Amino acid sequence: MGLLARPPLLPGQALWLNPCGGVHTWGMRYPIDVLFLAPDLTVLSVVRDVGPWRMVFAPGGTRSVLELPAGGAAGVQAGDRLSLDGAVR
Repeated sequence: MGLLARPPLLPGQALWLNPCGGVHTWGMRYPIDVLFLAPDLTVLSVVRDVGPWRMVFAPGGTRSVLELPAGGAAGVQAGDRLSLDGAVR
């Protein structure tokens, strides 16, 4: 269910959906930033400020998705490689 029916994430928080091939914001009341990640956590695509009632499809090679508060992906671009140190799995 991802972030549906949940309060907005706080700055510095994210939700990692693994595996995941796309997201939608149907029923949500706030925008999010979305990072599509390859298996090695390389950022394949960044979609910023996805408003409520939208659908975003993953590019080829996507293994997982990171959902962040709107603006949370500032400075992140395709080709960056993430580290999930300290993540709760």
